[in-house]
Amino acid sequence: MKPHEFHSVRRSDKVPASPQALPAPNQDSKFPILLPPAANDRARSWTIPFAALRHLLASFDAFLIVAASYLGGGLYQIAANGKFKNSEQLIGVGLTAAVLYVLVGQSNGFYEIRSTLSRRKDAGRIFANWMLVSLLLALVAFLMKSGADFSRGSVVSFELLALILLVWSRHHVKGLAVSAVADGQVSGQRAVLLGTRDELAALGNHELLERYGITEVDRVPLPQGKGNGFSMTEDEAASVEDAVRIARESGADEVVLVLPWNEQRKLELLRDRLRISPLPVQLLPDRQIRALTKNPSYRLRHSLSLEIQRAPLSFIERLCKRALDIVGASIGLLLLTPLMVMTGLAIKLDSVGPVFFRQRRNGFNSRQFPIFKFRTMSVMEDGANVVQAQRHDARVTRVGRLLRRTSIDEIPQLINVLRGEMSLVGPRPHALAHDSHYGNLLSEYAFRHHVKPGITGWAQIHGYRGETARVEQMRARIEHDIWYINNWSLYLDLKILVLTCFELPRSRNAY
Repeated sequence: MKPHEFHSVRRSDKVPASPQALPAPNQDSKFPILLPPAANDRARSWTIPFAALRHLLASFDAFLIVAASYLGGGLYQIAANGKFKNSEQLIGVGLTAAVLYVLVGQSNGFYEIRSTLSRRKDAGRIFANWMLVSLLLALVAFLMKSGADFSRGSVVSFELLALILLVWSRHHVKGLAVSAVADGQVSGQRAVLLGTRDELAALGNHELLERYGITEVDRVPLPQGKGNGFSMTEDEAASVEDAVRIARESGADEVVLVLPWNEQRKLELLRDRLRISPLPVQLLPDRQIRALTKNPSYRLRHSLSLEIQRAPLSFIERLCKRALDIVGASIGLLLLTPLMVMTGLAIKLDSVGPVFFRQRRNGFNSRQFPIFKFRTMSVMEDGANVVQAQRHDARVTRVGRLLRRTSIDEIPQLINVLRGEMSLVGPRPHALAHDSHYGNLLSEYAFRHHVKPGITGWAQIHGYRGETARVEQMRARIEHDIWYINNWSLYLDLKILVLTCFELPRSRNAY
């Protein structure tokens, strides 16, 4: 589809969050209009991450068990012997029991959010879990030959008090969790929903949060008209582009597909189309599958949602890469400050104009940011018309020629790294005009935006720097960038940084 043929989905076309919505002002409308859900209320000052709920519940149970060991054993000792002793041993037993109880609960799904938000009574499960922990404690005491160190009265008091506290806590915590979800104080993964109208209309906000840990940012319906089945229609492609745009502008965490599972061909087309976005893509069960899971005679052990596209880097990988960026950029700016000052003075003495050159570039997920460079030209081009620097380019100043050849003009991009817009290592960002041009020519071009752009990269250390006069040159650069994204590691980033120091003096393409 050509860029000028883009058809955005109107806000009036959005599908309501559930079929039991409030009546719409226009009664002729097929889908009523919902009031904004509480989970999306911008006025709330704080929310609890959905993923943290299970850890909070487990931590609270662990605290109660340790407290029960200390209080139960201590009170028995005071009542039987008139004094309190061995407090360290009581705390040690409580910690051991707490770890065992949490591990048992995690293994049988006791801390799953569906279990926490259900109306089912949990006293029986708590009793079974605690009896298993008690047996394991007895086994540990036997193996360590430490059973004689604890009186039976202390152990019985501890176990009875812990059981009472766990049952009491579960009852009240479930009520608090249900109220927090209903009041919008629990937030899940922020997602844009894309799917058919019928499937979207049957899926409510509370079900999204309780079952899948998702907080809806927006929902975009696919057109109801049927295509030929072999390719996407222009309207379908426009809906996908609209969903990707909304996800990018709203800072969503993922894109969620909601459509019948028997439409396999449409699912494959959507998956291929969504590859332009670096966000993970999840497929939720359709209405028929969800109806089976609500049958009380069936037991749903795990979520049926499918991840059909993962994020390029995991949370831990992004954390490690960001740590390297912050440390490296901070050290670089500290060491290179004298050089930057001298460079600024040289630019001012050589030509008229500002010291720094700012130009809009596309970063991660195609979000625009202003890139910083030392000014090397007599012009300040930006936007739709940008001409690449060529050999013996008359626009390049005398000082600018030296800066470009030595890549000193790139040093201010360390500021972009500290701001989180760039990384030390990644695909080099291009001007917006070049992104538009090569994006239309090369289908893989958009994959470069799956990670943050970098000051240097895998393509640059292999000689792909400077002007790309031929499409083949850009295609080779893209192949190196995609290889880097698919094979990223912290070691690879360090290797590229070291090799960049050796590549710069040999480069003949920067001018």
